[in-house]
Amino acid sequence: DWHELYCAGHFFEAAASYYQATGKRKILELACRFADYIQQVFGDNPDQIPGYPGHEEIELALVKLYQVTNDQRYLDLSKYFIQRRGQKPHYFDIESDKRGEKPVQDYRYHQAHLPVREQTTAEGHAVRAVYLYAGLADIAYYTNDKDLLDTCLRLWKNVVNRRMYITGGIGSSAHLECFTFDYDLPNNTAYTETCASIGLIFWAHRMLKLQQNSEYADILELALYNGVISGMSLDGKRFFYVNPLEVWPEAAEKRYDHKHVRVTRQSWFGCACCPPNLARLLASLGGYIYALVNESELYTHLYIGGSASVEIAGKQFIIKQDSKLPWEGKVCLNLELPSEIEFTLALRIPVWCSCPTVKINGTAVDIHEITDNGYAKIRRTWNNNDRIELDFPMEVKRIRANPKVRYNRGKTALKRGPIVYCLEQADNGDNLHSLILSQNDEVKVAYNKQLLNGVSVIIADGMREIDNWEDVLYKANFREETIRTKLLFIPYFAWANRESGEMLVWVRSC
Repeated sequence: DWHELYCAGHFFEAAASYYQATGKRKILELACRFADYIQQVFGDNPDQIPGYPGHEEIELALVKLYQVTNDQRYLDLSKYFIQRRGQKPHYFDIESDKRGEKPVQDYRYHQAHLPVREQTTAEGHAVRAVYLYAGLADIAYYTNDKDLLDTCLRLWKNVVNRRMYITGGIGSSAHLECFTFDYDLPNNTAYTETCASIGLIFWAHRMLKLQQNSEYADILELALYNGVISGMSLDGKRFFYVNPLEVWPEAAEKRYDHKHVRVTRQSWFGCACCPPNLARLLASLGGYIYALVNESELYTHLYIGGSASVEIAGKQFIIKQDSKLPWEGKVCLNLELPSEIEFTLALRIPVWCSCPTVKINGTAVDIHEITDNGYAKIRRTWNNNDRIELDFPMEVKRIRANPKVRYNRGKTALKRGPIVYCLEQADNGDNLHSLILSQNDEVKVAYNKQLLNGVSVIIADGMREIDNWEDVLYKANFREETIRTKLLFIPYFAWANRESGEMLVWVRSC
């Protein structure tokens, strides 16, 4: 019920990645020997252990070994670990008994409360959960298991519709770093571990392989630009393990139930999973931008500048992307083809954009007739130097939470494009809870290249409560007085890169 197989899984992923990057097999061969040994130890034969990992990770890692070796045994072992989880008698109890320890108290923590195919809600340790769900999606894809796909869909809907923060953060409770229950999304005690948002990206990416639906790419993008990169300082040297949506420094310092909240990023952690997880995600980001489906459809999931090599119908070509996101919605794709090629280019229409436009070589395309599951699908014979221009207007959107999220009743958050915004004390003074955002007043967007390495800020009209209470704790029949003020919002990912202070995502509104 601990981390041995989790550590093995990370080693397998490293070995597969090193082989893919260098072509050298030495580390891959070590990983395969280790995986072969694990396969000998675990299984349903009398001389084997009918167990599974305490912290999921090896499930998706074994699939990566399968991808680079084409050895079916690794896929089968991943499926075995998934199938055994939650079966009775509980293996963790057998294991604890042999160690002379008390049995596991809460199987939900390990996602072992039910057999995987019977689970309907995201339970337990959030990072473990999404690593498991990524493994489920992998096995569903490679074995064409419709039942596992249905399980993934049920769990996905539960997470993103009822248990996910606006930042793409998941895992609301510091106790056991876990999911709690539907709509329980407190802001100031949110745990939302960086690794959990990274795991959500892993899962979303695999769901895109199962179903080409832009919802998965939208969540992937949301988590990337908010709940993930908030975990690292702008200079790349300090890190957040926990990513709350509201911070009151004095509470973080003096309240036991806030002890997990940090006002400034740390240089390292005793349990240092988040920094290297960030490093490997950012290093592999190119693999998340495009996907080739059915050998003749090229999907564009993310709009991030760079070049990629693609092979269609036996022809290799280059697709170059120039993207102004996340500050502007201008994207340009250029095709460098050896000769004309017929294929479908599927362009994601972001959920945050209400009036996108697409041009091919300067001619507008009516995307309303060709959009399917959130992608504008353009099939044609493409030629060298064809140019696709995308324009995604990025208006500021006022976001409200489902009324069942009690912590956000009467509050609004601001979002522009994929970026969630927040108030920080450095720009708005202290007592951020006394600020009120006017619903109907104008908001302005301005790019400030001197601020936080260059960010777009939102300037909004608002009000501040006048503090005329003096040394009185309670008053009868009190009517608050306010003064007009300007509110300056910065991207959530950039908070805590200046002096320490308060931070707030959800703002009182009127």
